[in-house]
Amino acid sequence: MAPIILLALITVPLIEIAIFIEVGGLIGPLPTIALVIAIAIGGTWLLRRQGLGAFQRAQAAINRGEMPVADVMDGFVLIFAALLMVTPGLLTDAIGLLLLIPALRRRFGQAVARWAMKRGKVGIFGMGDAGPSSGSSSPYRRGPGPIIEGKAEAVEEPAEAKKPNDKGSSPWIGGPSS
Repeated sequence: MAPIILLALITVPLIEIAIFIEVGGLIGPLPTIALVIAIAIGGTWLLRRQGLGAFQRAQAAINRGEMPVADVMDGFVLIFAALLMVTPGLLTDAIGLLLLIPALRRRFGQAVARWAMKRGKVGIFGMGDAGPSSGSSSPYRRGPGPIIEGKAEAVEEPAEAKKPNDKGSSPWIGGPSS
């Protein structure tokens, strides 16, 4: 993974410089700078509008008792798009703007989720997923080991166990006093 990141950190700025030179040669330096600023402003406006929509959809899903997995992934991709658009450059702006298109954003999010699940770094669980007791397996259940279901109980301790010791500290924090 580190070599890929290093390669991206070297090649992306070089590509951005080459694009700036080409576009600047075609339309001039000031219009090129104005284009980058206009894309950043327009992208920020679209991002804000679509980000609010993703938040509202996630809230509606939660209110219905559903896990908003798709909407959360949508939000992460929107954040990534925003980072690309605030990075100076026409290539990163173009990729960020493309990620604002809902269909492309969903496909990108699905691809990232599949990649992460294959690597075993992410498990996606929803309230509607089939559990191990139902006999059917959900395609979203991943990871090592079994799922252990349990039941928690609260046990009331006797009143004398709750009294502070002579030093004024709880026996549960400092241990029983002698």
